[in-house]
Amino acid sequence: MPQTIVQVENLNLSYKNLHAVQNVSFSLKSGEILAVIGPNGSGKTSTVECIEGLRNPDSGLVRVFGKDPWLHRSEIYKEMGVQLQETEYPAKIRVAELCRLFASFYERPADWELLLAQLGLDGKRKCPAHNLSGGEKQRLSILLSLMGRPKLLVLDELTTGLDPEVRQNMWVSFGNIRKGGVAVLMVSHYLDEVEALADKILYLEKGKQQFFGTLQGFREYVKSRVPSHAWEENLSLEKLYLMAAPKTEGLTMEGIL
Repeated sequence: MPQTIVQVENLNLSYKNLHAVQNVSFSLKSGEILAVIGPNGSGKTSTVECIEGLRNPDSGLVRVFGKDPWLHRSEIYKEMGVQLQETEYPAKIRVAELCRLFASFYERPADWELLLAQLGLDGKRKCPAHNLSGGEKQRLSILLSLMGRPKLLVLDELTTGLDPEVRQNMWVSFGNIRKGGVAVLMVSHYLDEVEALADKILYLEKGKQQFFGTLQGFREYVKSRVPSHAWEENLSLEKLYLMAAPKTEGLTMEGIL
């Protein structure tokens, strides 16, 4: 029976006069992948930071492994892996040294040498981490997030900067990780990635929850919001999202010339 790993109820968070997150509720079970989507400024990062214990909500309930992450961050981090979109490493530390350092944080670390090979970084063992390319840094951050054999993975833009072949391999890898019972919470603007991986979707706009449920449920949600003459069957998730998301103005030649 899958266990509830993350439980969020009526989450609210403000920065002075900005209501970043308003009454957001959802759950994530073991073996599930939940994707958080929405335009920039919709509250995705703020929501995830509350789950990571980096921000203390103004109100609402947040539980990770049954514990308040703000009060018990050190405990939940023993079973949580976090991959960030942008990570800076000490200037002189080499890839292998960084892996050994992270492995020392855990009683039973993953086999980082095997992960280096699987992620195509074996030839970079002696390379200073800050000299890696953007895609290589992304793969290294994924490796480090897996070091503690986590039961919950938090991924921020999983495949940014990766070439198509590596990106596809990542999708297969995280699908296999999910089959092992790991819960995955991912933030992504790549809707093909979300469609390939996610079991459920949390869609936010301006800090407010618009939808939480399955891809099929999201399809029905969008269908209910658009005129019948504009609806097409078998739309991709990206096209569904574009139909649901607020429209933005493009550049005009008058603003350029």
